[in-house]
Amino acid sequence: MNNKAPIVILVIAVVLGLWMLMLNNQLVALQESCRSSWAQVETVLQRRFDLIPNLVNTVKGYAAHEKGILEEVTRLRSQWAGATTTTEKTEAAARLEGAIGRLLLVAEQYPDLKASNNFRDLQVQLEGTENRIAVERQRYNDVLRCYNTVVRQFPASIIAAQRGFQPNTAYFESAPAAKEVPKVNFNDSETK
Repeated sequence: MNNKAPIVILVIAVVLGLWMLMLNNQLVALQESCRSSWAQVETVLQRRFDLIPNLVNTVKGYAAHEKGILEEVTRLRSQWAGATTTTEKTEAAARLEGAIGRLLLVAEQYPDLKASNNFRDLQVQLEGTENRIAVERQRYNDVLRCYNTVVRQFPASIIAAQRGFQPNTAYFESAPAAKEVPKVNFNDSETK
């Protein structure tokens, strides 16, 4: 019987080592999925923010007296560009969604604007982008939930803590050009 004890200990050690290796690989894969999903959210948000100056410029030619809403959209867009954390970006994006809705309501008051091909094209692009944002946010939330579940469940939480995996991590590095806010100018002489 004594000859079997070292073999049993060795088998247990190998099984435990393999389990730890597989868990580490699962955590790495989930963490990278979170990063990739957040990057995709940022990509579609950036598309929205790239469309905004065109939409604002199109609307401002028809609705010069609605300058307050146009300025608010521009200000909120700048806040998003200046946000540094996932939470700040999410809050700025939510505030901007409301302002875009008000901007589109203003546009409804101008039949010539609604008939403008440029405005209609921009509106369709923005609506499509909003749908993509919703889908990508959901995907990100799903991946983050899976990651956080694994990181926090026992006994995986022990290995995760030892390997430096933390719950709720979100990683995104935007391209340097994405940090540059396109200039939106409300000078009426340039729009005529």
